Amino acid sequence: MASATKVLTRVATRSTPFTSYVRNATSRNARFTLQRNTHQSSRRGYASGSGEASSKAGLYWGVGLLAAAGAGTYYFFATNGGITNLKEGSAGETRGIFTPNKEDYQKVYSEIAKLLVEKDEYDDGSYGPVLVRLAWHCSGTFDKETNTGGSNGATMRFAPEGDHGANAGLKAARDFLEPVKENNPWITYSDLWTLAGVCAIQEMQGPKIPWRPGRMDRDVSLCTPDGRLPDGAKDQSHLRGIFGRMGFDDREIVALSGAHALGRCHTDRSGFEGPWTFSPTVVTNDYYKLLLDEKWNFRKWNGPKQYQDAKSKSLMMLPTDMALIKDKEFKKHVERYAKDNEAFFAEFRDVIVKLFELGVPFQSKEEDRMTLQPSV
Repeated sequence: MASATKVLTRVATRSTPFTSYVRNATSRNARFTLQRNTHQSSRRGYASGSGEASSKAGLYWGVGLLAAAGAGTYYFFATNGGITNLKEGSAGETRGIFTPNKEDYQKVYSEIAKLLVEKDEYDDGSYGPVLVRLAWHCSGTFDKETNTGGSNGATMRFAPEGDHGANAGLKAARDFLEPVKENNPWITYSDLWTLAGVCAIQEMQGPKIPWRPGRMDRDVSLCTPDGRLPDGAKDQSHLRGIFGRMGFDDREIVALSGAHALGRCHTDRSGFEGPWTFSPTVVTNDYYKLLLDEKWNFRKWNGPKQYQDAKSKSLMMLPTDMALIKDKEFKKHVERYAKDNEAFFAEFRDVIVKLFELGVPFQSKEEDRMTLQPSV
């Protein structure tokens, strides 16, 4: 038992928030459980078994899960002859360290991809676009001046960030991913949400997106202030202000805007209504083609200012979309992507990687990124 205590104390002290708690517990030789961060919509407890312990020492060690900061390494502990492996949800393994590898993340990816096929009741038959929006919005809060926000933390789990107007409707995406989290409790929400964004892009015939784990979930005190995400009702100066705060240039702004090839707006969320393209569940360069080729008029309705195509009157563009062809510096990139889908895919891939990694204190290197295989 003494050796088990030393192992537990040594590993636990690597994670500062738990140190004093573990020391107190070990000094009392009392039953303890290391608790993971909880939030208002999801609480889980993990243990190696139920009831009182029957070891010679009369001591039951609960399970502790400590993620090394940014390293994607997870520690599992138990006595009574073994370790509880949270990856598998079973006991009896050798005490040690669980470091998820590419195969583990591929399994999570494949589980998300499978759900995308099975759950086809969402807009246009796919949750894919809203998963991309979740990954985008949790990452797009980054501020390079204060080094706050970004995908590291998954603070959209909490109010008020989850209730920000720009995040309206994203509960659907978070709820969609809950079964995946239940089956893979070792992965952080921060990694899960960005991985889901990668999966959605690839499963919707987009480019392969290199990705790496290492994000840590954080508490409500790290929620970002409202106003960090783009407002579709604004102009090009707003776009440069919002994206410039994250560290993006004009070319990258236009490339990221290509995500509007996917999904649609809802009156009960943003106030706007309609899809941008005729194929809102497929990643293409059609968004840029339509911006340039269609005639766009103001829509006459009781909602906010938006544009509609003159021919079918079924598509929409936001003022920020139209800003991309009104501004000559933006427009040259729109024209380039409209002519060359391969160029769009390559630059969209790179800027999505950058977006999803903003502000993350990775212990891994860029060359450690993995490319997970799509299901199709």
